[in-house]
Amino acid sequence: MVAAITMFTDSFCLSSSSIFLNSHAVTTTKLLSPVSLYANPTARPREWFSMTNATKTSHNLIYFRPFKCPQPASRFLIQCNSVDTAISLWWEAGMLFSVFREIGLNEKETNLLLGKNPTLRSTSLDRIRARVLALQSLGINGFALYRLVIKCPSVLIAQEIDPVISFVRDDLEGKVEAAQLERLFITTEARFLLGFAQKVKLLLHHEVPQEKIAHVLNNANLHKAICCKSVEELERTIAFLKPYHGIEIIVRRPAILNYDLDSQLIPKIQFLEELSGGDANATGTVLRKLPAILSYSLEHMESHVDFMKSFVGLDDREIFKIILVFPNVVSASKERKLRPRIEFLKQCGLNSNDIFKFLTRAPLFVALSFEDNLAHKLGFLVKIGYEYRTKELAVALGAVTRTSCENMQKVIGLFLSYGLSCEDIFYMSKKHPQILQYNPGSLEEKMEYLTEEMGRDVSELLTFPAFLGYKLDDRIKHRYEVKKKTAGTGMSLNKLLSESADRFSTTKQPKSLVND
Repeated sequence: MVAAITMFTDSFCLSSSSIFLNSHAVTTTKLLSPVSLYANPTARPREWFSMTNATKTSHNLIYFRPFKCPQPASRFLIQCNSVDTAISLWWEAGMLFSVFREIGLNEKETNLLLGKNPTLRSTSLDRIRARVLALQSLGINGFALYRLVIKCPSVLIAQEIDPVISFVRDDLEGKVEAAQLERLFITTEARFLLGFAQKVKLLLHHEVPQEKIAHVLNNANLHKAICCKSVEELERTIAFLKPYHGIEIIVRRPAILNYDLDSQLIPKIQFLEELSGGDANATGTVLRKLPAILSYSLEHMESHVDFMKSFVGLDDREIFKIILVFPNVVSASKERKLRPRIEFLKQCGLNSNDIFKFLTRAPLFVALSFEDNLAHKLGFLVKIGYEYRTKELAVALGAVTRTSCENMQKVIGLFLSYGLSCEDIFYMSKKHPQILQYNPGSLEEKMEYLTEEMGRDVSELLTFPAFLGYKLDDRIKHRYEVKKKTAGTGMSLNKLLSESADRFSTTKQPKSLVND
């Protein structure tokens, strides 16, 4: 072997136990007799440059420590016919230390890492550098790269990682998050990475949209969802979910792929389907509305169903209908929310059938905070005239579950500003409970049109409060402009607005203009 060695002095003494490294070359040689460095008249002791001292111990460990040497005035090239094997190994080890130092490891951490992972010492330096660059191309940089190497040193040498890196970088355009890949490499043995690309392509084959595949991979546990499942098991999972709109569910809730098919997915979905009376389509609708329902254990779902049967008196069909309307009922605490809310409805005089109808119309009642929401609304309702523990109060409370306390307060304030009393508001809301949840801005426009453009008194709302529920431009204005040409301005608000579109378009001029 021939080595080109750059020297920085005309006559330079090196001991056989030292190796000197600069950024491009190694200076190594052996002299028959020592010559004092300071004897060289061209050396300038006050100018220094860094070198590295490599010491080989009796345990065959090589330690590298920096030291400084006077900078010489000139350089020359020495060509040696051979390089000592030990010196060559020290050179490789020195460069390896340099790589780890670039990653962020100090000398102690590097020695510990190499001691526990001796394969790293015998791995080509070029291969390690190439792997570091590949990881960095995926966005694993800085402290993330340091953490990954410390926790999983094999990431620098495992051959199974190369196909994953290439697939993510090239086929997936690097859209999988660096943190997700870091977790994958830390938690997954290299042998389980085999087939990663094939399994992801299987999802694409089953019509997971290309633009959504990165979202799926970024929100699933790649170790459980991809690496620890065989191609056959993944295929079975997709096939089982297909009748329930499986791909849509996977895209909306990628964590579903984390679950085991036989012990988790099949028992839970079959339970819901049996509850529905065998309606696979309705079961799929529940899963589409709330894919996270599959994150609850089978025992949890069974306990909620048993509670609704025993405490409320509902059957399977009614319970599933409530779940179909509001799947989040399964997530509500039985003791903190379901039991006290159902008890309140019972105190208001509602029986099992009434409670079923109430929960299908106002399912948010079991989810809203009592202290921050329901308690304030109850206060408003009692203030305008509702009596506590009555069916009327329960119905009114159900109607305002979809609005905020602030909106409800503004609506009541608007009615009062138009001269209506609390008793009037109570009367209107009994006939048309939705008025308390309407947008106050929209209500004001309709009331202004009623009183100013139509010339009617606001008290007519007591007779027909549903007027406030129709669209101003598409229904109220349009019909009023059409009818006032033939029927005058004193027509009944009820007849004007409640007729179907077909009947309205064919109705002749009414004989009487007297209001109902």
